[in-house]
Amino acid sequence: MTERLRVAVAGLGIGAEHVRSYRALPELFEVTAVCDPDAARAERVAKEFEVPRVMARFEDLVAERELDVVDVCTPPHHHFAHASRALEAGKHVVCEKPLVGSLAEVDALAELERKSGRRLMPIFQYRFGAGLQKLVHLVGRGVAGRHYLTTIEIAWRRGLDYYGAAPWRGRWQTELGGILLTHAIHAHDMLTHVVGPVRSVFARTATRVNPVETEDCASLSLEMADGSLATSAATLGSHKEITRLRFCFEKLTAESNPAPYVPQFEPWTLTPASPEVEVEIEAALRDFDPGPQWFPGQLARFHAALATGSELPVTIADARAALELVTAAYHCAETGRPVELPIGKEHPKYASWLPSARGPID
Repeated sequence: MTERLRVAVAGLGIGAEHVRSYRALPELFEVTAVCDPDAARAERVAKEFEVPRVMARFEDLVAERELDVVDVCTPPHHHFAHASRALEAGKHVVCEKPLVGSLAEVDALAELERKSGRRLMPIFQYRFGAGLQKLVHLVGRGVAGRHYLTTIEIAWRRGLDYYGAAPWRGRWQTELGGILLTHAIHAHDMLTHVVGPVRSVFARTATRVNPVETEDCASLSLEMADGSLATSAATLGSHKEITRLRFCFEKLTAESNPAPYVPQFEPWTLTPASPEVEVEIEAALRDFDPGPQWFPGQLARFHAALATGSELPVTIADARAALELVTAAYHCAETGRPVELPIGKEHPKYASWLPSARGPID
């Protein structure tokens, strides 16, 4: 019989979706508690999903003995402290993006995970969709050939109501970043999941849409480690919302569906370079199985990894790669100079990517 893991979810904004996803996997998980300082919201989520316990303080949550996993969905500036406390309390951890607020904190959390004997999984649910997984499968089989260029468009709409609904949004000290950190990070993770690491970054950022501290428009020019190129354009000021990724390989071109929040799902358009390549693609896809998708897909794979001791579906190293790109982009936008990766402890933004005038996080 599969062991059910007992889970508590802290932070019930996006955390409510996490609760829903655990509940979709009743043979794997049991949500035993939810935690949020907003008592009305906590009671509402607990009632909707039949969660037996409601708490207001994270400290009380991690003190629970009968608990296997703490799922951290609190505002970004709390992630490092909350994930650390949960690991120290002997719990496995699932943590929403952004994992933490600096590369220094990523590295400290990786060391803490190693010492704790527990596992920590960052959330990148966009990886788990049949369209994207199909391309990953073809690349892994060698069918795609050399990568040439990827173009990414993230054109979403966010107004003052969005920022007013959560006062921590739009502020460097609490959200820790803008569109690069909070919105485009998923598409950029999809890029590296398919193509591999980034070698260098040139970026421009601007705050054009709303009167907030953080950036809401960005453009990036990337050189990948294999010598191929990628571009990304992102805004929160588009009246028609889309997310589109177009991968140009030697033997095929792959384009996502343009739905703004589910580009990883089918339909994807695959255009082969020749009839012979079309035959290769068809043969390679005969045994393709995308597995479960979206949040439930990642959480089901998390359970399997814990049960077998295998690698997590998303690792701290994956989150570090995403935050390394963010760090490089902010540094380039501030200095006007391209940034080479990887970024080590000697880099001026290693301890914090916040604008220099603002200093490190309290």
